[in-house]
Amino acid sequence: MINGGTTIHTADGSTVSVTPIGLEYDLHTRNARGETISTARMSADDLAALIAEAEEVQGW
Repeated sequence: MINGGTTIHTADGSTVSVTPIGLEYDLHTRNARGETISTARMSADDLAALIAEAEEVQGW
């Protein structure tokens, strides 16, 4: 799991920042211009499920 904050950069220049907040995680997506597209807060279990699904879909 993600212990500290991390930022994932996409091919089109967008980013997804994942930041731990207590027992939960904030996800903040921005487009290539740095404008906020969405924010979400989720539990560690939900984040793990999201990562697992992404790995399965992308074949990581």
